Amino acid sequence: MCPLAAQKKEEVMKERDVLGPGICCPQRKSLRKIVVLMEIPLDSCGRLIAVVDDEPDILRLVSLGLERAGFKTKEFLTGREFLDSLKEEAPDLVILDLMLPDLDGFEVCRFLKSDPRYRSIPVIMLTARADEEDRVVGLELGADDYVVKPFSPRELVARVKAVLRRGRQPEEGIWVGGILYLDFRRYEALVKGRRVELTPTEFRILAILASRKGWVFTRGQLLDQLWGNEKAVSERAIDVHIKRLREKLGEAAPFIKSVRGVGYKLEEG
Repeated sequence: MCPLAAQKKEEVMKERDVLGPGICCPQRKSLRKIVVLMEIPLDSCGRLIAVVDDEPDILRLVSLGLERAGFKTKEFLTGREFLDSLKEEAPDLVILDLMLPDLDGFEVCRFLKSDPRYRSIPVIMLTARADEEDRVVGLELGADDYVVKPFSPRELVARVKAVLRRGRQPEEGIWVGGILYLDFRRYEALVKGRRVELTPTEFRILAILASRKGWVFTRGQLLDQLWGNEKAVSERAIDVHIKRLREKLGEAAPFIKSVRGVGYKLEEG
């Protein structure tokens, strides 16, 4: 159970202790309701959702529903503000309003889906426009779902979970630069068909970098994805693993590029 879910559950259990297990009063029904609300699914825990809408009330409503379900959120009032934030951190999913004051949602979605660094980020359109043509345009641009205002916050959360589940369907493998192949079923890396002997940690680092080609991962982000809080490891360990990876990959080594003072990325060509 993730830290957020554990904290919420602990709060509920403390309240149950105060009320007592044998109470027969309206509070007991209320308590059951709280327990159901506070049980946070593991598949949502800690995943970052960007909410882009120029109405502060809608921003808060959407964010609160997502946070209660265990997601982390970031709120943006304009499309430009959201796009600028991508340089710092990319979300796991975007909830995007069409009617923004600077860039409309179609432009933002078009940018995301045309950039190799961000095209894998799922997008749910959120708008007051109910026209079929708008829905078709949004979906053709690559949006994963379309929700019309007014909407049910619970339904929106359910749609977010469904889109993320679809996005998590495992790939069998991925090609990098036409010569490096990562086989996720066998946990193997092949260069021009030749199997490269990698440790599990080395393979995972390569897989993380390949998950977003061209995206710069900081050493801290790589450490977090590898071990989270389970292991006390210095950022220097990442440099050591990268050095060994390059030595083993041979012709494919140049795909791993260093970004001075930041971290590493996997880039073709």
